[in-house]
Amino acid sequence: MQTVQARMGNPAMTVPGAMPALMALGKSVQKAGVPKTTLELVNLRASQINGCAVCVHMHSSDLSKAGESNERVFAVAAWRDAPFFTDAERAALALAESVTRVGDSSEQVSDEVWEEVSRHYDEAAVAALVLAIATVNLWNRVNAATRQVAGAAWA
Repeated sequence: MQTVQARMGNPAMTVPGAMPALMALGKSVQKAGVPKTTLELVNLRASQINGCAVCVHMHSSDLSKAGESNERVFAVAAWRDAPFFTDAERAALALAESVTRVGDSSEQVSDEVWEEVSRHYDEAAVAALVLAIATVNLWNRVNAATRQVAGAAWA
């Protein structure tokens, strides 16, 4: 096994006020009517795309601790081809992929993706999903830039 070492401590814990601000944003998102499981699935999928081992480890662990089956947790990367997700979860996962991959397409978040997520969630919940996806992408980039190490401390 390769030994990985962080380049520095987590910037959110180093810059005064950053961690409380990010935690407050996370708490606000959780109050907007999106099921916690859906938020965790979205966090996991964005983290998989970004290759953030810290967040993949943390969100898959959180899903398991919340009682999600291994079947669902293991299939998040292949959600389109797996029968384990509701239509609402699929819409949220499609949004997560589009927002995470904004640079991969000229359309960025397609009208089709937006309309589908809007069929399943009200405006406050869609706003929460957008903020949740943006926030997990921030964490993914912070962890990647500083090579934070996945493990028990993050679970």
